[in-house]
Amino acid sequence: MFLSTTHGVLFEDDCMNILPKISSNSIDCVFADPPFNIGKDYKNGYNDIREKKEYLKWCEKWIAECSRILKPGGSFFLYATPELNIVFGNFIGKRMQFRHWIAVSMKATFKRGKRLYPAHYSLLYYTKGEPSVFNDLRTPIPLCRHCGGEIPDYGGHRDKMNPKGVNLTDVWTDTSPNRHSKFKVRDGVNELKLIIPERAILMSTNPGDVVLDPFGGGGSTFQAAEKHHRNWIGVELFDSKHIKERMKENFPDSIGRTKFDYKSIINLQHENYGDQILRRVI
Repeated sequence: MFLSTTHGVLFEDDCMNILPKISSNSIDCVFADPPFNIGKDYKNGYNDIREKKEYLKWCEKWIAECSRILKPGGSFFLYATPELNIVFGNFIGKRMQFRHWIAVSMKATFKRGKRLYPAHYSLLYYTKGEPSVFNDLRTPIPLCRHCGGEIPDYGGHRDKMNPKGVNLTDVWTDTSPNRHSKFKVRDGVNELKLIIPERAILMSTNPGDVVLDPFGGGGSTFQAAEKHHRNWIGVELFDSKHIKERMKENFPDSIGRTKFDYKSIINLQHENYGDQILRRVI
């Protein structure tokens, strides 16, 4: 299955079948939200519990491929639990430069055994050398939900504040990891909130740059990229039909009208793969 939009293309395939076909040093930003290997039920037949060594070996392979295809100065964002990102950071750190461990506030969880209350997911941010693009993002000054007044977490000095708001920090308390149930495209399955890949993309790319997501899931990365005129390449093995529905709902005039020259980046001629895919263009 192959979905095309004005700015993007989606492959229904295993990411390890697609990533090796992508030219080295051709992608500006990778955003990855992989399965966590915790036995989660994705309601699509995917087995999310594998032997740990097998899982980590697989992760190191796709991380290495993502590192290879990034341009010098490109950005790599990896969203996972803190426990996994400790390991993933070691994999990425062999090839790229650490920028941030972004803590995304997590609400309504529960304490597990002799541990602290887990209150965040982590978003790793690495670059292939010095970043070629870094756009300063700002957020509105938070307001007290009781009195409506500003919460001066910015340190006071209101008269010296930028009218566009507060500098974005590496602790995101103004969002949650998951989309509200009424916005989900997959029933009963958690989906990443749009604002998380959206911030990553706006921070690290400019219009016309190329974003890749090897684990499409609910399609948040693709919606963010299309919305902000970034070109995108997506891979999703199980839930492509849900992504298609989401993109058709949000960008009905964009479907099938790609202006993105993805063929200059992806070699689809290997084993006639391109011919097979192109016969199924949506």
